[in-house]
Amino acid sequence: MNRLRSTAQQPAEAKAAPALSPEEWRSFKLVHKESLTKGANPTNLYRFALDDKSQEIGLHVASCLLVRAPIGSEKPDGSRAWCRPYTPISQPDEKGHFDLAVKTYPDGKMSQHLDHLKVGDKLDFKGPLPKMKLEDIAKRKHVGLLAGGSGLTPMLQVVEEALRQKLPIQLSFIFANVSEADIIAKDRLDALARSHSNFRVHYIVDRTDNPNWKGSTGYITKDLLKQWMPPPGPDSLVLVCGPPPMMKAISGDKLPDKTQGPLTGMLKDLGYTEEQVFKF
Repeated sequence: MNRLRSTAQQPAEAKAAPALSPEEWRSFKLVHKESLTKGANPTNLYRFALDDKSQEIGLHVASCLLVRAPIGSEKPDGSRAWCRPYTPISQPDEKGHFDLAVKTYPDGKMSQHLDHLKVGDKLDFKGPLPKMKLEDIAKRKHVGLLAGGSGLTPMLQVVEEALRQKLPIQLSFIFANVSEADIIAKDRLDALARSHSNFRVHYIVDRTDNPNWKGSTGYITKDLLKQWMPPPGPDSLVLVCGPPPMMKAISGDKLPDKTQGPLTGMLKDLGYTEEQVFKF
């Protein structure tokens, strides 16, 4: 048998189409579920399998997806559907699956629904929903990131992809949580900070009994922002994502139609402009 390969150029293998569609809902099966944090509002990881093991989810940085579940009030046509946006914590080019990290809240309709899912159950997804292009983020020299709780997810997406692409930007992250037990992906963040000189992360918790805690306690203040965030200016950008009280205090929340809305709060007081702040 002739085992020599032909020297003729072989056609490139076609890349599988993205798993997500921005136009239609598609169902994916839950194949793994595990606890990530055990704080007041525990966080679970949910892994959903794609139809083809060679597929990628089809999200670009920074973007999210929509999740739909048959819960909530009944509509006039008799149907029930509740939608929520989530940012996966798996790599955008991960093949065969994607991961969500979701905090479970007592009054959270979708988080409660997810918490009760069993391996083998399916859920509907649509996307991507573009947020801010990485190439626009990379136009700044220093990017600050402010997150509370599961507001981590878009920040992790931006940080990991910026570092993977070796973009020439400084990344400074303040991550706020209720307690140490609530911090999602701390080992992952710490490993990134150890291996990349242009990324640093600072943790702040409402309270701790740990005498060896090296982060801050209490709430984010203007002094902490001045210490860790890039100064206001055309080369700076601050990304913000967190629960409504945090958003109100730091930047103001987005408007009901999900547009950015006016900049308020501590960032405005410190001299940042609306062009220097993006709210996820």
